[in-house]
Amino acid sequence: MKESAKFSLNEQVMVADTLSGMNGELMRFGEMIPQTENTELKQTLKQFRNACEQSQEELYTLAREKSYYVPAAKATQKEVDHVKSLFTGGTL
Repeated sequence: MKESAKFSLNEQVMVADTLSGMNGELMRFGEMIPQTENTELKQTLKQFRNACEQSQEELYTLAREKSYYVPAAKATQKEVDHVKSLFTGGTL
């Protein structure tokens, strides 16, 4: 294996691992924020979450540019309408 190909694979794995970790952190912030009664702590957690979201978006963009991540196909309008109806129709 060429050294450059080996590096690219390692870089791709590192990017994927980092994105996965960031997504986990965002989930934890989403769990913690509504559970705290301390407004100062709540605001601090929101700031951390916002910074993490920004970093995640930047890394996601890099991953897409380098073809490390290929998103799923976009939902059709029919699929979008169906999901909307689940929330507005009281089905959930």
